[in-house]
Amino acid sequence: MSLGDGPKAETVLILDTETTGLDPEQDHCVEVGCILFDVPSRSVLIQQSFLLPVETNGAEAINRIPARISRLPQPWQAGLAFFIQLVEASDVVVAHNAAFDRQWFGHGLLPPITKPWLCTMDDIRWPSHRQLKPRPSVRDLALAYGIPVWAAHRALTDCIYLADVLARCDDLEQLLKHGMEPRVLMRAKVSYDNRSLAKDAGFRWNDPLPGCWSRRLSPREAAELPFEVTAVEDEP
Repeated sequence: MSLGDGPKAETVLILDTETTGLDPEQDHCVEVGCILFDVPSRSVLIQQSFLLPVETNGAEAINRIPARISRLPQPWQAGLAFFIQLVEASDVVVAHNAAFDRQWFGHGLLPPITKPWLCTMDDIRWPSHRQLKPRPSVRDLALAYGIPVWAAHRALTDCIYLADVLARCDDLEQLLKHGMEPRVLMRAKVSYDNRSLAKDAGFRWNDPLPGCWSRRLSPREAAELPFEVTAVEDEP
């Protein structure tokens, strides 16, 4: 099933990473998890998870991956080669907080990814009856769709949650189509007394623009807001 104008999204690669820190210039990706997902049938095609060898892991307390485990004998090179094939087989790469995950590709052992990216935290506007925050966590997103949360902070686990969410979306094609609309950074034109309007619409104060409420929006989304916005010409 085609989504009309824009990139198609019939086969998506749901992706998550675990890293040794927050800076791809200094830290490293220690784990990649992914699921190749067929949108028309709402079906998981392939699941994969593999470790990459690192000397230290400053985020071990969070992801619980000891650096020494990552260096045990394992065919991680074959895993990486297969992962590249999965990327090639996909139309779109889907991640929660994609801005974080995508920055690790093209650094260290990971190849660059040239496929379109879609963020399930920032790009998709989840149905209002799910009562989610504008930028929900993976945990909250899963629970809103009736999916039990049984573990966290391993790459494949979060991919499984996202795959289960997508499988339960009757309007998935429309969500993906709208999620892939071109967006620009916009500033909310609201008074101090009306600042809750911007906050409820997912705008953030001081981030990324200092001294104002801002968010990346498509023209369609901007037109649906109950307040005016202006595009930021020189994005930070």
